[in-house]
Amino acid sequence: MIDDVSAVVYDLDGTLVNLVVNWKQVARDVADVLSDHGVDASGADLWAMLDLADEANARGAVESVIGDHECLGARRSKRLPHADELLRRDVPVGVCSLNCEASCHVSLETHGLADAVDAVVGRDSVPTRKPDPEPLRATLRTLGIDGPALFIGDSPRDELTAERAGVAFEYV
Repeated sequence: MIDDVSAVVYDLDGTLVNLVVNWKQVARDVADVLSDHGVDASGADLWAMLDLADEANARGAVESVIGDHECLGARRSKRLPHADELLRRDVPVGVCSLNCEASCHVSLETHGLADAVDAVVGRDSVPTRKPDPEPLRATLRTLGIDGPALFIGDSPRDELTAERAGVAFEYV
């Protein structure tokens, strides 16, 4: 653990909580929305479907479907040990997630963490998504942090995001 930081930012799903989401069903539902917009999403994973949604001007409809699943999954989520660590932080704390911002808030509220988190940036909070560094940078800007920070996550995508943003990284 790196101790000399001005802020700590956490990924959400797989780091603080485990969302209970049937991602295969989400992909089927998103494929149906895209089909309604004349887009064939067969063979595309959910991330590629988001890109297809952008191309078809269907991002709002797709985000709504994904967000509904994520918010339901957030209410059913399981709290992970790093959530307890978050509560003991004496520096500003943020969440930077690939999940939609609303589901991040639902998860934090469900597990009594909302008051300990000073900034939340989800997939739909900024125009780009991890591993682009902008979501992490936006989280740090919202926290008002200019000094060294630590990003804690559970995936190579999180690690790459931190690297691209010039932020220290730690795996859960």
